[in-house]
Amino acid sequence: MKKYYNFENLECWRQARDLAVDIHRFSSEENLNGDHVMSEQLCRSAISVMSNIAEGKTRGSDQDFIKHLQNAKASAAALHSNLIISREIGYLAEGDFIDYQDRTNRISALIGGLINAIIKNKEGKKTSGVCP
Repeated sequence: MKKYYNFENLECWRQARDLAVDIHRFSSEENLNGDHVMSEQLCRSAISVMSNIAEGKTRGSDQDFIKHLQNAKASAAALHSNLIISREIGYLAEGDFIDYQDRTNRISALIGGLINAIIKNKEGKKTSGVCP
């Protein structure tokens, strides 16, 4: 990956940002019946996905980037769990849940693909120039 390529250029970060904005808007409305704990959990997990991608990309090493991308995937799983609870409690309509779930899964898949690409690139660098 090119050095000038910053986190804002990453598709997974852009989609995570858009989802975090939408989750924040949803959780700050009256949809949660004043449930500040759930509002905070939803916002924190959504923001954590994009923040971990940004922090990892900025750290500079592939190892640190992969570690933070794995943390971002874990935060996406936490967000998914919080969305399930929100649906079960009745805060989130089924259609909205499906939309948020699909977007979260897509982001997680993009992050997983990026992790795989970084690992593959690292392995390619190790074997290039080596005589068979």
